[in-house]
Amino acid sequence: MEFIADILLVAGALGAGFYCYVLARRLSRFNDLETGVGGAVAVLSMQVDDLTKTLQVAQASAGASTESLVDLTDRAESVAKRLELMVASMHDIPDSAPAPRPPEPQSPLGPVFRRHEDMGAAQ
Repeated sequence: MEFIADILLVAGALGAGFYCYVLARRLSRFNDLETGVGGAVAVLSMQVDDLTKTLQVAQASAGASTESLVDLTDRAESVAKRLELMVASMHDIPDSAPAPRPPEPQSPLGPVFRRHEDMGAAQ
Protein backbone atom coordinates (compact mmCIF):
# COMPACT_ATOMS: atom_id res chain seq x y z
CA MET A 1 0.00 0.00 0.00
CA GLU A 2 2.89 2.33 0.79
CA PHE A 3 4.36 1.56 -2.59
CA ILE A 4 1.18 2.68 -4.37
CA ALA A 5 1.08 5.84 -2.26
CA ASP A 6 4.71 6.60 -3.17
CA ILE A 7 3.97 6.07 -6.88
CA LEU A 8 0.99 8.42 -6.67
CA LEU A 9 3.07 10.98 -4.77
CA VAL A 10 5.84 10.84 -7.40
CA ALA A 11 3.25 11.08 -10.20
CA GLY A 12 1.67 14.13 -8.51
CA ALA A 13 5.10 15.78 -8.10
CA LEU A 14 5.95 15.12 -11.78
CA GLY A 15 2.55 16.50 -12.84
CA ALA A 16 3.07 19.63 -10.73
CA GLY A 17 6.59 20.05 -12.15
CA PHE A 18 5.30 19.70 -15.73
CA TYR A 19 2.51 22.22 -14.99
CA CYS A 20 5.07 24.71 -13.58
CA TYR A 21 7.23 24.22 -16.69
CA VAL A 22 4.27 24.96 -18.99
CA LEU A 23 3.34 28.05 -16.94
CA ALA A 24 6.95 29.32 -17.01
CA ARG A 25 7.03 29.06 -20.83
CA ARG A 26 3.71 30.86 -21.13
CA LEU A 27 4.87 33.59 -18.77
CA SER A 28 8.12 34.08 -20.70
CA ARG A 29 6.11 34.42 -23.96
CA PHE A 30 3.72 36.78 -22.20
CA ASN A 31 6.56 39.08 -21.10
CA ASP A 32 8.52 38.84 -24.36
CA LEU A 33 9.58 42.34 -25.49
CA GLU A 34 9.08 41.52 -29.17
CA THR A 35 5.61 39.99 -29.39
CA GLY A 36 4.13 39.76 -25.90
CA VAL A 37 2.52 42.16 -23.51
CA GLY A 38 5.96 43.43 -22.53
CA GLY A 39 6.41 44.74 -26.07
CA ALA A 40 3.00 46.39 -26.01
CA VAL A 41 3.84 48.04 -22.69
CA ALA A 42 7.17 49.26 -24.07
CA VAL A 43 5.49 50.71 -27.18
CA LEU A 44 2.79 52.39 -25.10
CA SER A 45 5.45 53.84 -22.80
CA MET A 46 7.28 55.38 -25.78
CA GLN A 47 4.00 56.79 -27.11
CA VAL A 48 3.23 58.35 -23.73
CA ASP A 49 6.65 60.02 -23.75
CA ASP A 50 6.06 61.36 -27.28
CA LEU A 51 2.61 62.63 -26.35
CA THR A 52 4.00 64.33 -23.24
CA LYS A 53 6.58 66.18 -25.34
CA THR A 54 3.95 67.15 -27.91
CA LEU A 55 1.64 68.38 -25.15
CA GLN A 56 4.40 70.56 -23.70
CA VAL A 57 5.06 72.12 -27.11
CA ALA A 58 1.32 72.70 -27.63
CA GLN A 59 1.01 74.35 -24.21
CA ALA A 60 3.91 76.67 -24.96
CA SER A 61 2.38 77.58 -28.31
CA ALA A 62 -1.01 78.20 -26.71
CA GLY A 63 0.61 80.47 -24.12
CA ALA A 64 2.28 82.51 -26.84
CA SER A 65 -0.99 82.72 -28.78
CA THR A 66 -2.81 83.88 -25.67
CA GLU A 67 -0.31 86.68 -25.11
CA SER A 68 -0.60 87.73 -28.75
CA LEU A 69 -4.40 87.73 -28.56
CA VAL A 70 -4.33 89.83 -25.39
CA ASP A 71 -2.09 92.39 -27.10
CA LEU A 72 -4.31 92.48 -30.19
CA THR A 73 -7.44 92.86 -28.07
CA ASP A 74 -5.90 95.78 -26.20
CA ARG A 75 -4.96 97.45 -29.48
CA ALA A 76 -8.45 96.87 -30.89
CA GLU A 77 -10.04 98.41 -27.80
CA SER A 78 -7.85 101.52 -28.07
CA VAL A 79 -8.65 101.87 -31.78
CA ALA A 80 -12.37 101.46 -31.02
CA LYS A 81 -12.15 104.28 -28.46
CA ARG A 82 -10.44 106.54 -31.00
CA LEU A 83 -13.09 105.70 -33.62
CA GLU A 84 -15.85 106.51 -31.13
CA LEU A 85 -14.24 109.89 -30.51
CA MET A 86 -13.96 110.53 -34.25
CA VAL A 87 -17.61 109.61 -34.83
CA ALA A 88 -18.62 111.84 -31.92
CA SER A 89 -16.63 114.72 -33.41
CA MET A 90 -18.32 114.17 -36.80
CA HIS A 91 -21.64 115.30 -35.27
CA ASP A 92 -20.23 118.83 -35.07
CA ILE A 93 -19.73 119.02 -38.86
CA PRO A 94 -22.80 120.41 -40.66
CA ASP A 95 -24.50 118.13 -43.14
CA SER A 96 -23.91 119.15 -46.73
CA ALA A 97 -26.54 118.10 -49.19
CA PRO A 98 -25.14 116.45 -52.29
CA ALA A 99 -25.57 118.34 -55.54
CA PRO A 100 -28.54 117.03 -57.52
CA ARG A 101 -27.67 115.16 -60.68
CA PRO A 102 -28.94 116.68 -63.88
CA PRO A 103 -31.69 114.61 -65.47
CA GLU A 104 -30.59 112.43 -68.35
CA PRO A 105 -32.25 113.20 -71.66
CA GLN A 106 -34.63 110.47 -72.68
CA SER A 107 -35.50 109.52 -76.18
CA PRO A 108 -39.22 109.48 -76.98
CA LEU A 109 -38.72 106.05 -78.62
CA GLY A 110 -36.94 104.47 -75.64
CA PRO A 111 -33.33 103.26 -75.58
CA VAL A 112 -31.44 103.36 -78.86
CA PHE A 113 -28.93 100.64 -79.73
CA ARG A 114 -26.24 101.35 -82.29
CA ARG A 115 -23.64 99.09 -83.78
CA HIS A 116 -20.13 100.45 -83.95
CA GLU A 117 -18.45 99.68 -87.25
CA ASP A 118 -14.88 99.97 -85.94
CA MET A 119 -15.37 96.99 -83.59
CA GLY A 120 -16.16 94.67 -86.51
CA ALA A 121 -12.98 95.73 -88.36
CA ALA A 122 -10.74 94.87 -85.40
CA GLN A 123 -11.62 91.19 -85.64
